[in-house]
Amino acid sequence: MAGPTQPQVTDEVWDDERVKTFLAMEPHGNESADYHVLLKAYRGMRASDFVRFLVFFKEAGRDVDACDSYGQTIWETIKQHRHGIAFLEARG
Repeated sequence: MAGPTQPQVTDEVWDDERVKTFLAMEPHGNESADYHVLLKAYRGMRASDFVRFLVFFKEAGRDVDACDSYGQTIWETIKQHRHGIAFLEARG
């Protein structure tokens, strides 16, 4: 039987401490640390958690317009996804 061994959890509540853990993520190679963290947060959070995350990210003095190795910001990456609108609105 193929598939996950644990049931998917979709309504889990994330407290501020859990949201902040994404700030400590480290990039691989020479990737921008700020872009890496934003990408991981975008991929791993619901839009409502991402909104809260951005507050902590900015308070930490991080660059919301950091680019990947192709010169693309997280916002340009998100624009390519049809479900990214709520995340784009989080930018303000």
